[in-house]
Amino acid sequence: MEIPKPIPLTNLITALLDESTPFHPRFLNRLSDLEPVDTALFAEAWPKVSLRRREALLEDFEEIHLADDLLSFEAVARLGLKDKEPSVRTRAIRILREYELVDLLPAFLDMSEHDPDIDVRAGAAAALATYIYMGEVDDLSPSKLMRVEECLLRLVSNETNTRIQRNALEALGFSSRKKVNDLINKAYTSNNVDWLISALIAMGRSANSRWKPQVLKMFIHPHPGVRAEAASAAGELEIRTAKPMLLELLEDSDLDVRMAAIWSLSQVGSTGVRKALEKLLESTDDDEEADQIKNALENLDFTNEMRDLALLEIPEDGDDADESSDDDYVETDDDLISEDVED
Repeated sequence: MEIPKPIPLTNLITALLDESTPFHPRFLNRLSDLEPVDTALFAEAWPKVSLRRREALLEDFEEIHLADDLLSFEAVARLGLKDKEPSVRTRAIRILREYELVDLLPAFLDMSEHDPDIDVRAGAAAALATYIYMGEVDDLSPSKLMRVEECLLRLVSNETNTRIQRNALEALGFSSRKKVNDLINKAYTSNNVDWLISALIAMGRSANSRWKPQVLKMFIHPHPGVRAEAASAAGELEIRTAKPMLLELLEDSDLDVRMAAIWSLSQVGSTGVRKALEKLLESTDDDEEADQIKNALENLDFTNEMRDLALLEIPEDGDDADESSDDDYVETDDDLISEDVED
């Protein structure tokens, strides 16, 4: 079988600049993993590409990366990060945050506080979640982690735009700083649905079982966005006692809630989950929901395998196996009290 020849970059650029002809999808993969010489050539043409096509190109990259993370569109996205148009910068941020590029941290920090566009600042604040997580798993130096945390804390406390504040709080969800718990609790008890949703996102990212009671209480909230994030948080925190409630959410009238419950059940696992998901797969006529169920069934296999391996682990001599779990957590009144945020 003859291997197809690579598309010359000059041909691709010509097609990209030609607004009279649709840009063929076969050109997209050619822009993955560009060599330095090709990057330089493409950079010369980038300002000449129409705004509509620059935006569409980055949107396509984002979708392709979700389907195939072996393809890297970092080089083109870096061009977009410096684009004069905020809509392009925002899309570039969403792509680049997935690559965990430490050299871009200063740019994201600066953009989160100083970019003239609100959407760009909000996107940069959200992107900083990647670096908080990297710091928590020792993939980022403590000094850099502290810079990110301090930036996000400033945004939560001093920013006037609520969306930027909320994105900053959600990013801080990965942080183990004690002060973050106060911020999450304040958002949770704010009587504001948007802040409640952000609090639940942060709780799910925290890997902290202290939030179990608060998460479970939101399963019956009247707002579907809250129910969806509560379901997601239960999965992220692997709250096994949430299984009956998650099974009930499979019949929720809101698709987003059902989608969240489907995936969380694959994270929680336990008896009856596979049967419930397979039953839902047979009855659904929604393609998106069906795809989510199929992916969840695959993830359920992984969850069960990891749990079986954990059961086979033998504790070292002199040590007792840790039998505690988030299911043993006892709710106290202090967990539900909102404390003032420190200056």
